[in-house]
Amino acid sequence: MSAAATTAAGAGPARAGRRPRLAWAGTVPFFAYVGVFLLLPTGVVIWGAVTKQAGHGLQLSNLKVLGSSAVRGFFLNSVELSAITSIVGAVAGAVLAYAVASGNPDGVVRRVFLAGSGVLAQFGGVTLAFAFNAAIGPTSGFITHASWYYDFPQGIALIYIYFQIPLMVLVFLPAVVGAPLLAPAFLGCTLLLFANALSAFATIQAWENQIAYVVPQQISIAITSEVGLSSANEAQALALGMIVLVAVTMTAYALLQRRTARWLR
Repeated sequence: MSAAATTAAGAGPARAGRRPRLAWAGTVPFFAYVGVFLLLPTGVVIWGAVTKQAGHGLQLSNLKVLGSSAVRGFFLNSVELSAITSIVGAVAGAVLAYAVASGNPDGVVRRVFLAGSGVLAQFGGVTLAFAFNAAIGPTSGFITHASWYYDFPQGIALIYIYFQIPLMVLVFLPAVVGAPLLAPAFLGCTLLLFANALSAFATIQAWENQIAYVVPQQISIAITSEVGLSSANEAQALALGMIVLVAVTMTAYALLQRRTARWLR
């Protein structure tokens, strides 16, 4: 009896000691996904940005395009549009999230509001641009003829805000309901909206496809131009600049999360 108990007691720690060795197995799908869909494309972009057109040998002169005045203008426009829409969307979305959180948590209004926000946050691209063009376009609007609709950044900012507000409601509502500190959550959600606007392409391309205002549009021109302006290396250099912008945004978000964790201790 004693020997059996001793054996059982000794087997327990042995089995427990083997579990950590297999604990990493659950992360394999995640790291495989990150490697295939994030790290690999990033590596391809970086390699293309610093190599020759045929891919043989380094050519750091490709990065000179990032210093041109035209490209600086594209990046400034991207940052300006993202900043405007993220701030307006964050403030308006936070107010709506607080209003929803103040109501009945099991009420019909809250369920309908969250369902609508989930749909509208994903309503972008060509469909959204067409809807605004049909509603307030300078020549085709059935609500009003807004002469400023094709002015940058006013026109496209209005369209972006349309999906930024419901996105803010979705990501900020959990903080309003349960977080003791709202400021860090608000800043973090604002950075999320900034990155969301920074990477958007289909909506602004459907809004204006003749003139490039932001970096994603210029990348498209560098890839698909039919008038001799195409350059894969230039497109990848621009994409590298976008990667740096996103990395800076995510670094700021990580630092904010670390500071928030210290505040909550």
